[in-house]
Amino acid sequence: MAEPISVDGYRRPSPGALALEAPRAIGEMGIYAASALMLRSLPRGDGHPVLVLPGFTASDTSTRALRRTLRSWGYYAHGWRLGRNLGPTDEIIDGLDERVEALAERHQQPISLVGWSLGGIYAREAARQKADVVRDVITLSSPFRLSVSHDSNAAQLYERLSVLHSRRADVRKRVPEMERPPLPVPCTNIFTRTDGVVDWRSCLDEPGDLRENIEVYGSHCGLGHNPMALVVIADRLALRPGQWRPFRWHRLRPRVRVRRPTLLAA
Repeated sequence: MAEPISVDGYRRPSPGALALEAPRAIGEMGIYAASALMLRSLPRGDGHPVLVLPGFTASDTSTRALRRTLRSWGYYAHGWRLGRNLGPTDEIIDGLDERVEALAERHQQPISLVGWSLGGIYAREAARQKADVVRDVITLSSPFRLSVSHDSNAAQLYERLSVLHSRRADVRKRVPEMERPPLPVPCTNIFTRTDGVVDWRSCLDEPGDLRENIEVYGSHCGLGHNPMALVVIADRLALRPGQWRPFRWHRLRPRVRVRRPTLLAA
C-alpha cells in the first residue's frame, strides 16, 4: 500500500526514520568531536554577530556546540535566551524581536541568523520583518513550506502546545510560503533527505537570487553539530555583505575534504 500523502503533498517520515533520529544524532556528535582539526581549518569570519535559534522543544543548550564552533571562527555567537522553544508564543515572538534589535544595536551592525528546524522558520520571519538589521539567514532542516502541522512527526506535540501559541502566528496558515515574497536577504537552507522528523522537501526554497538549498548527510536532530552542515555554515557566514555567491563544494578543496551529496530531482 502506498504511503499516504498529507494535504500539503508532503509525506511524514516513517516511524523507523524517526526512531533512528536519536542514535544518529549521537553518532554525529562523535563525528563532530573527531573533526576538530578539520573544523579549525574552515574559513574564519569578520567577527560579526550571529544569533542561533533552537528547534522545537529545545533550548540554548542544544545549540551550545554550534555556538562554540562559531566563536572559534571569530564570530560573536549568541543564544536566543528565551528558554525552551514551545512554539510561536507571544513571549517568543516579542522576545525574539527584542533580541534581534538589541544585538544589532549592541554590535552596531546587522546580524546573521542561524535557525534549527522551527528556529529557522522564526529566522525567516525575522528577516522579513527586520531586513535592515539582518545580514543573512541559514536554516537547518526548517520545514517552512508546511502550512499545517500534521505534516511532521512533531505534529502531535505541536498541537498539544498550540493553546499557548499567539494568534499572530496564524499568518503562515493564511498565506502559504510559496505565495509570499522571497526573503529580502541572502538565505541558505540546509537539508537532509534522511530527515526523520519532517519531509525534506518542505525545507526547500525556490532557487533564485540570494537563496539556495544545500544537501548534507545527516539527521534532523544532529544538524546543529553535523560537520558537513558546519562546512556550509562557515562558508556562508564568511561572505562579505553584497558579495553573495552560490555555495559550491569544490571551492573548499584542498582546505577541506568533503564528499558532495548526490542531488536527485525533487
